Amino acid sequence: MAGIGPRLDLRQSQSLVMTPQLRQAIKLLQSSNLEVIAFVEEELERNPLLERDERPELPAERAEPAPAATAPADCFESAAAPTLPAESEAPLDIGDWSNVYDGEGGFQEAGGRGGRLDFGEDERGIDEMAPDRPRSLREELATQLRLAFDTPGDRLIGAQMIALLDPSGRLLVEDAAIAAAMGCEEAHVAAIRARMQRFEPVGMFCRSLAECLAAQLAERNRLDPAMQALLDNLELLARRDMRGLMRACGVDAEDLAEMVAELKRLDPKPGAGYDDTPPPALLPDVLMRRAPLRSATPGDTSGTTMGGIPGAPPGEASEWVLELNPETLPRVLVNRGFHARALVSASREDRAFLSEKFQAANWLVKSLEQRAGTILKVAAEIVRRQDGFFRHGVEHLRPLILRDVAEAVEMHESTVSRVTANKYIATPRGLFELKYFFTTAIGGTGGETFSAEAIRHRIRSMVAAETPDDILSDDAIVAALRREGVDIARRTVAKYREALRIPSSVQRKREKAVPA
Repeated sequence: MAGIGPRLDLRQSQSLVMTPQLRQAIKLLQSSNLEVIAFVEEELERNPLLERDERPELPAERAEPAPAATAPADCFESAAAPTLPAESEAPLDIGDWSNVYDGEGGFQEAGGRGGRLDFGEDERGIDEMAPDRPRSLREELATQLRLAFDTPGDRLIGAQMIALLDPSGRLLVEDAAIAAAMGCEEAHVAAIRARMQRFEPVGMFCRSLAECLAAQLAERNRLDPAMQALLDNLELLARRDMRGLMRACGVDAEDLAEMVAELKRLDPKPGAGYDDTPPPALLPDVLMRRAPLRSATPGDTSGTTMGGIPGAPPGEASEWVLELNPETLPRVLVNRGFHARALVSASREDRAFLSEKFQAANWLVKSLEQRAGTILKVAAEIVRRQDGFFRHGVEHLRPLILRDVAEAVEMHESTVSRVTANKYIATPRGLFELKYFFTTAIGGTGGETFSAEAIRHRIRSMVAAETPDDILSDDAIVAALRREGVDIARRTVAKYREALRIPSSVQRKREKAVPA
């Protein structure tokens, strides 16, 4: 029987250790350009050995952009944001410029922010001319409340209603509950609410969509009995039952079409979007343009023809040129001179601190360069494979998965997934996310495969081209696609149609039965 006691064993095992630097590199790779810029700003404040590269970029120093088939590894240095010239230096201890002698027999006068004293061109930046903060919706309603009501009690009830508004402008609290909370009659609350429904924007303080639309129609003097009947039967309009609406409203098809068109011009949620700040503009990470056409001789294999895919017309060749957007590339440098000077008189603790910051700074610069090169390399391979889309449109979008790009650029699929996340490319056809070009494949009758996005675009085009007398059912769409060589099931067509928010054939037939 073996004894029980401590002993030493040697074992070999493999494990993946995620160092902090590796985690940082992975995080930078999958972050958007705004997140990377924010991260670099934090590092500039935290690391004294890092500094922003503010050297102006000379035209001679800029490298030639890379074609779509190849991506240079040193693209980080060439894609740099332009810097502004340094401001003129002036003494900081001068508080009153009116007492400063200009050397030519006169004194300088302090000019205001309204312009220059010599009536010259205003050199202020556009950010200095920006308007003040716009007033919020509740501030606008509070101003109208003070102008519409004189008594403090009515203003107090109106202020309570303003506080209870939801983001869309609805007042979902019953009048009885407000009256009980404010200690007044329910009829008095209803009268104040009816008056406040005429505030700008018209249609606020309503409890339903029909009431909101009725308030806007009443403001336009268009709330007649037929329109009121239409508002009372909005569920028929949602089902596109035009014949039932004509019977309920007592109008013909032409009058009903005009009434529906007038409803579409109203705002169903007058409070929505009032306080919303405009979304930030998307900055592309990669810029794409077509290189000038050049004459091609037979047997000439130089350059990247048709984005790296054979098939160029005889006699001429072209290629796509990709470059990183300099506006999204933060340029940082490691201050090696300061590091060398600080080590001379540094203590042991200071040396350890400087060594840590120096290593972190070098790793950040290296990570940014590697991120830039990887993005350009993956984007070039995507453009090469989707050359037909950029030349002819979405109908020529090819099926593409992460594995295809990963094998071509010799990277792992997870790396390609991180690179294409939150990254955008500006193309002659618009701004697209890199993830957009990865679509599943749908088999064809002749062995060819088609992109799911191209099929969805084809379904949308077929529905848009149909006439009121020839509404395509899902089975008819399947038959049409199979005649084009696409082997697709009916349930797949129905799934794509619902994803595109296209009504069924029955609903489309009801909608197109009455002229819009």
